[in-house]
Amino acid sequence: MSKRTNKVVFKNYTPNQILLLPPSLDEKIGEHHPVRVVNQVIEQINIEPLIKKYEGGGTSSYHPKMLLKVMVYAYLNNIYSSRKIEEALQQNIHFMWLSGMNEPDHNTINRFRGERLKEVLKPIFTQVVLLLSDAGLVNLKELYVDGTKIEANANRYTFVWGKSIQNNKEKIKKQLEELWSYTQQVAAEEMQDSEPLVFEKIDAQQVQQTIARIDAALQGKEVSKKVKQKLRYGKKEWPENLKKYEEQEKIMGSRNSYSKSDPDATFMRMKEDHMKNGQLKPAYNLQISTNDQIITNYTIHPNPTDTTTLPKHLEEYKASYGQGPQTVTADAGYGSEQNYDYLEQNNIKGFIKYSHFDSDQEKNNDKKDPFHTGKLPYNQQQDCYYCPMGQPMQKLRTEKKKNRNGFEQTIHVYQAKNCTHCPLRPQCHQGEDNRNIQVNHRLNQYKQQAKENLLSQEGIYHRKRRPADVEPVFANLKNNKNFKRFMLRGKKKVEIEVGLLALAHNLKKMAA
Repeated sequence: MSKRTNKVVFKNYTPNQILLLPPSLDEKIGEHHPVRVVNQVIEQINIEPLIKKYEGGGTSSYHPKMLLKVMVYAYLNNIYSSRKIEEALQQNIHFMWLSGMNEPDHNTINRFRGERLKEVLKPIFTQVVLLLSDAGLVNLKELYVDGTKIEANANRYTFVWGKSIQNNKEKIKKQLEELWSYTQQVAAEEMQDSEPLVFEKIDAQQVQQTIARIDAALQGKEVSKKVKQKLRYGKKEWPENLKKYEEQEKIMGSRNSYSKSDPDATFMRMKEDHMKNGQLKPAYNLQISTNDQIITNYTIHPNPTDTTTLPKHLEEYKASYGQGPQTVTADAGYGSEQNYDYLEQNNIKGFIKYSHFDSDQEKNNDKKDPFHTGKLPYNQQQDCYYCPMGQPMQKLRTEKKKNRNGFEQTIHVYQAKNCTHCPLRPQCHQGEDNRNIQVNHRLNQYKQQAKENLLSQEGIYHRKRRPADVEPVFANLKNNKNFKRFMLRGKKKVEIEVGLLALAHNLKKMAA
């Protein structure tokens, strides 16, 4: 008896058949798909400043609202290359639906991102955050702040170092002084009326004039071959080199380095080090504020440390929203007198650790290093400290000094008496004279206030919440979104990329 077989039935497949009623792209996209959120949110915001970037005349332009939607959605999907965005507009139904079947090429996309969005993306980002705030998804009064370094799109091996410039200028100065001294010996008569060579600030013009005087004085004299070579080289190279150094110092500003291929980028030590040797790379310091893992503000800084970034970051926040936050929580990297002073002046309650806060909370802390300045008793009425032997340390002087940002600090210097025969001297200090200590009373007051804030119930709540609020955002940007290196060059263009990243991050959180 033969085995019965069932007939196989296949679904209809006629790829070349023309459809009378083609399917709509809208039918292919889920009701709650992120592309719909991007479309819906950007439709609600005012992009008039962006439209004003277009001068008009000539051929028609792609609508900036469409291009903005495409850029944000591309960054939401980890697509950062303009060529890959162009490809997605031709192949991906979500991009096709979002663009209304428009197909701008990669040059148009790149020009829109790098030029059109300059100085107009931040207000757009702010509008989106305000929409999220109105929806109850973010609290703009409580901020959690942190920073990370992202590598610049620059050559890692073409750099300029401030220290190298200073060393080269010192070498020129030293060699010029040697030539001057030699000329005074060889041509004493010609140099007798010359004033002493003094360089307050070495520059190209002064060096050029000095070499000309040396050259004129040595005319007709028997001069060694080595001196002739040095003089010839100095005349040709030193003035030009000093002009170059002056231009480099203008570009560098208060930084210690910059990249030749992206002068706005500074060399920084990165956590992502493929060489595993602490290699310095050109990078930017990205600072963000978050609340409920939604980015509320972002700023780009050229300095590698977080310490000096907070005032500028919060000033931009105020400029965006018209008022500052009520509380700011950050790690010990932000614990400086300047930052505490800024928070106090602007009525912001800070939950920011100072450098030794954690060690101060450890058990048996009082037994650690009893000779440390912070352990010495202070008599506020008499304005004196007491050394470990109980002898008063009187105020010696008060000093003023400014940091790199121009913030002025007041330092009080106190000196002990009769340290020579003190039995505790070997443990107390190693100096030859009586012990001096330097104290910043205002900073100590700020630290005491910070300690009280951090140990309060509110402070404990914010300290626990901070690492779960702001740090996962960086993890998402750098690992999930694989954004570890900028595509564009220059601070203004880098800010555009960060703005697109922040918008994409927030809208994805909203869609979720």
